[in-house]
Amino acid sequence: MNAYTPILVLGALGAAFAIFSVVMATLIGPRKYNRAKLEAYECGIEPTPTPAGGGRFPIKYYLTAMLFIVFDIEIVFLYPWAVAFDSLGLFGLVEMLLFVLTVFVAYAYVWRRGGLEWD
Repeated sequence: MNAYTPILVLGALGAAFAIFSVVMATLIGPRKYNRAKLEAYECGIEPTPTPAGGGRFPIKYYLTAMLFIVFDIEIVFLYPWAVAFDSLGLFGLVEMLLFVLTVFVAYAYVWRRGGLEWD
């Protein structure tokens, strides 16, 4: 249990700081609300009323989210590989090159199809 004490203390300090920040922001923060602050912010574009059925989102939002997840997963795989690079040898290098090449081919495909353009 002694080995986990610093981790538990650090977690408790982090949670205490988060709770303290939220409480202090609500206590001493400004309370001047107006119509503009209460509206949803949509990247500087005036919000449009949504239809009764909820409306449809353009597919570009979902594609961008999926691309973000793909590149996030790539980074998750690259960090441990970078840490253990010396012990993996040539096999680890070849496997990571194949992985990066696969992700790059997917990226090039999306780019060529116009999936990264917001016209």
